Order: sequence, then C-alpha cells, then structure tokens
Amino acid sequence: MKTDLSASLFKRAKKVIPGGVNSPVRACKSVGCDPLFLQKASGCTVTDVDGNEFIDFVGSWGPMIIGHGHPGVLKAISETAVNGTSFGAPTALEVELAELVCDSVPSIEKVRFVNSGTEATMSAIRLARGCTGRKVVVKFDGCYHGHADSFLVKAGSGVITLGIPGSPGVPDDIVKNTLSIPYNNVEVLEKTLRDSSLDIACVIVEPVAGNMGCIVPDMEFHRTLRKLTAELGIVLIFDEVMTGFRLALGGAQERFGIKPDLTCLGKIIGGGLPVGAYGGKKELMDNIAPDGQVYQAGTLSGNPLAMAAGIAMLNELRSPGFYEELEEKCEEFGKGLEKIAAAASVPTVLNRIGSMMTCFFTSEEVRDFESAMKADTELYARHYRQMLAGGIYLAPSQFEASFVSAAHDRSHLEKALLMTESSFKKLMDR
Repeated sequence: MKTDLSASLFKRAKKVIPGGVNSPVRACKSVGCDPLFLQKASGCTVTDVDGNEFIDFVGSWGPMIIGHGHPGVLKAISETAVNGTSFGAPTALEVELAELVCDSVPSIEKVRFVNSGTEATMSAIRLARGCTGRKVVVKFDGCYHGHADSFLVKAGSGVITLGIPGSPGVPDDIVKNTLSIPYNNVEVLEKTLRDSSLDIACVIVEPVAGNMGCIVPDMEFHRTLRKLTAELGIVLIFDEVMTGFRLALGGAQERFGIKPDLTCLGKIIGGGLPVGAYGGKKELMDNIAPDGQVYQAGTLSGNPLAMAAGIAMLNELRSPGFYEELEEKCEEFGKGLEKIAAAASVPTVLNRIGSMMTCFFTSEEVRDFESAMKADTELYARHYRQMLAGGIYLAPSQFEASFVSAAHDRSHLEKALLMTESSFKKLMDR
C-alpha cells in the first residue's frame, strides 16, 4: 500500500490546518498512523490519493446507507445545482423533504432544517429550555451530541478518543447547567430526574449510543426514561443524528416503539451533504420564531442541494424490503465476526443493532461508558492498521461505530471476514 501522496498532503495540511485535519478523530492519532487522504468513493469502496482502494465500513460516519455515489442522489444534486446552489429563501424542495421526514419519523409533527447535527442538538435544548423555563440539561456519560459548550461534559466521539476531559474554553457557568449521568443505569436516572432542586429542562440521549462505540440500551432504561420525563414535565430529546433512518425508516424510536418529545436528525437526511434537523410535537415546535419567541436561524438552512439529495435518499430507503434485507445481511456478518473472534481466542465483544456495530477489544460486556473504557485501545490500533493494509477501511478509533450499507454485497463482507480472521491470528501470534 503506497501512501506517498497522503503523507505529503498531511505534511502540507499541518502547516495551515490545526492538526492537519478539520475534525480531530481523522488525525488517526489513537491508531498510531497518519491519515489517508481520500479522493473518490463508489458503492461501498473508497480510494485514496495514492490509488489504494478499500472496502469502507465508515460510510462518512454513517450517512452512506445506500452507498457512495448513488445514481439517484447524484442525479438529484446535479439537476438542482444548475438552478443555483443557495438562495437563502424558501424552496419547494424543503417542503417536500419536511413532509417526508414528518411522514417517516413517528414523533415528528413539524421539523426545522439546520446545517449540522451539532446545530440541531443545540437548537433543541434551547427550545426545551424556552418552553419549560428551566435551565438544566441532563445527558449521559459517553454520549456525544456535537461540540456545543453544553455538551462537552463526559462526551463521547473524538473527545474520548483523544482523551480530552471536556474542553478548555467552555465557561464554568455553562457547564454547571449540564449534568452527565451513567448510560443504561435506571437507578441513577430515577434519582436524578426526581430531584426537584435540579431545575431540569430536558434529557438528551442517543437512543443507541454510537459515540463511545455502539452500545445497545436496555429497554427498561428507555421505558423508565420516557415514563419519568412525561410525568415530571421534562422534555425528552432523542439524538438520532446517527440512528435516524439507519435503524429503521423511523429511526430508533420506531424500532423501540418509544416517542420522544423532540428528535434531532442529521447525516442521512442530507444524502451525504451537510444537513441537520430537529422536530417534534407541534405544541413545542410552534414556540420557534417566527411563530414563537425561541430564536434560531441559518442562512444556509434548507440548502437546495442538501434538500434534493435528502429527498432522493429517503425515497430509496422507502423501497419495500430495504431494511429487512440490510438486517439479514448484517446479522450474518455479525455472526461471522463472533465466530472468528471465538476461534482465535481474541478478547472481543461485538455490540450490534441493525447495520451499526462495534467490536470492542475486551472480554467484558460493554453497556456503558465505564465498561467501554476497559477496551484495549492498543489492540484495536494494531487491528486497525492490519485491516487497512488488507484493504478494509475502519473507523480510526475504538470508540466509534462501524456501518454496513446496502452497497456491501456478500463478497465484500466475506473479504472483510477473511481479513478479520487474518488480523486476529496476527494479534495472537505476538
């Protein structure tokens, strides 16, 4: 595998971009190598600037559920682009996509488009605070909701990958209004929410944690969370930036049969272009300006290219049998990974739900932040480098999810299994 041009570009990038990257995990520090600079993608493969091709299990961190460069999405973008790329004014496309989102996601009656998942989550908690008149946000250890000040308390994703405890630059008077409690812990959840002195406006949660690795929740945890927030007048926000349209057409909430008050979306609804959204009950959403007093705005919100790509993407996902076929394929793949790990005696735990999964290098069950932190990150780093050398592109962090797309056929998954088997043998030989 040649990396000459990637190495040259990284050297240049570090002179003009902090760390040489525009998002920290991309620097690949935790896996002990320099990043590859990608040049093109098609289906379930990506190709770097040196011409190396890889089977991709990152999928641009989730949104490429129908594969890279899907003809329907590319056609929608190109046909829209000839009419202009940004107007800062309403378009028919944003109405059509909003109707698709409201029709697909069980809890959403009205939706507001923004430009990123971070913008969606920060807007949702502002709305929750505005509607309740309360200040405190409750989140869960290891869950990542973007890089807004309120969320960088025991956060997941790049924060834990790089070992950053929160972030300098976040004022204490903002952090004091965020409480972070253990994920999947019903006892602590109930004690916290029933404390009337805490002035809790909302609880925000990844319904399936994906930013400390994939962690599937106990259903008792979610049922208790929904029951308590409804009883106590606390706004329940599902951060479905990762799980929305990934685990089902209606996201994790459809899969689990639980309706939050507000939902944050991103990634998939832009068809790979920058986009986010938040939506929910009409009585909450009607508090947003210009109908209400809670202000939120964005010049590029509802960008026509992103809207067109999102419409094309969601229409593909509504095809009969789409999720059933993807689930069947992923279940078979997951069983193959578990079989290989058991045969090689590599200490691993595979957490999977639908088409998102994480192989944790630990022998203990992983169900929260504390247990995820017991994973052997050095062993994962070695595995990552070995898989990369064999043409398999994984997330450059133990604490991220892998994604399978409709574009992965059985030959791609079989190659990934063969490379995993080879990598595990090498791990045990050392």
